[in-house]
Amino acid sequence: MDVTNESTQGNFILLGFSDRPHLERILFVVILIAYLLTLVGNTTIILVSRLDRYLHTPMYFFLTHLSLLDLSFTTSSIPQLLYNLNGHDKTISYTGCAIQLFLFLGLGGVECLLLAVMAYDRFVAVCKPLHYMVIMNPQLCLGLVSLKVDHFLCEMPALIRMACVNTAAVEGIAFILAIGIVLSPLVFILISYGYIVRAVLSIQSSSGRHKAFNTCGSHLTVVSLFYGNIIYMYMQPGASSSKDQGKFLTLFYNIVTPLLNPLIYTLRNKEVKGALRRLTLVNLSLGRNYNKRQC
Repeated sequence: MDVTNESTQGNFILLGFSDRPHLERILFVVILIAYLLTLVGNTTIILVSRLDRYLHTPMYFFLTHLSLLDLSFTTSSIPQLLYNLNGHDKTISYTGCAIQLFLFLGLGGVECLLLAVMAYDRFVAVCKPLHYMVIMNPQLCLGLVSLKVDHFLCEMPALIRMACVNTAAVEGIAFILAIGIVLSPLVFILISYGYIVRAVLSIQSSSGRHKAFNTCGSHLTVVSLFYGNIIYMYMQPGASSSKDQGKFLTLFYNIVTPLLNPLIYTLRNKEVKGALRRLTLVNLSLGRNYNKRQC
């Protein structure tokens, strides 16, 4: 959110790439398509996980919540971004900015915790497979998920950068909060995967090791994408980061990561592919039977 130190009629001005209107038009088309695909992909994951009885397991319970979180996270900022990119009005009210910032930080923090919970789920699945369904019972799963400007949108680094006063204290507090909210779940994830790697290496057969690594591969890819951007954005002083670089990184974890998550889990996952095929066949069968009755 590139904002001057002034405001107009109680609004912030979100400059984005307003000095490059041609780039804004391209970004509008690309982001709109990516946003629609994100809605379709994550909604598909939610529906498939709920409709197919073979996917009523803890892993897909958490995946459903990750998709729901991605939908909420993206929708908290992208519609406003598309509105600003598509016209001359680049403003957002103080209240709207505060709400957007609250949702952005809140949902981002919850996703950090959810990824840590999913790492624990994979740890139990690989290290304690015989006790998996006992440990990851429905009550525990439900309890775990209930843990609940120079830029395009209201985000912490951009708001810090536009301040007229010394922001060292605010940056220090943000850094400490980032350690607690961002790094603590990451440490838990790394410890979980340390145990997973040790358990996998003790498996004698190569097919067993491959299956175990494949089970965790999707989650590890999502963790890498999410934390790679978050750590770079929030674990450095607000004034030292490149403005344009920060904008593109924000676009990446606002729209690209939620878009890729369903693809990562479906392309690498035979169970989800099988569920999609079963649901497609059921719908086709129902359609044929309906047409026969009409005739």
